[in-house]
Amino acid sequence: MGEQRAEVTITHHVQGQGGSYVAVVEDSTQEAYLKWEPGGIKNGKEVRIAAHTVVPQAISGRGVAAQLVGRLVADAERLGFLIRPDCSYVAAKFEENPDWAALKA
Repeated sequence: MGEQRAEVTITHHVQGQGGSYVAVVEDSTQEAYLKWEPGGIKNGKEVRIAAHTVVPQAISGRGVAAQLVGRLVADAERLGFLIRPDCSYVAAKFEENPDWAALKA
């Protein structure tokens, strides 16, 4: 059974030197998030460590985590930073998307 894709709004929140991407699903009060931490500089580019991704059970199976990672990757492409995928989910998505290799720290 495949994932049902939910209507999701994702916002980025800077918190100290790190931040999070927060996903709000249209028909739920639950929020999912992907937290990142500063990871220094590599090859002259900022590195953001994708620390962990959390999707509450009530909104799981709807592609929310994949959309959070997609937003992180889109921002990396747009803003020019690298991603160190310490989160196992983010690491798996990098494995599934070899075209993201240039963004991996």
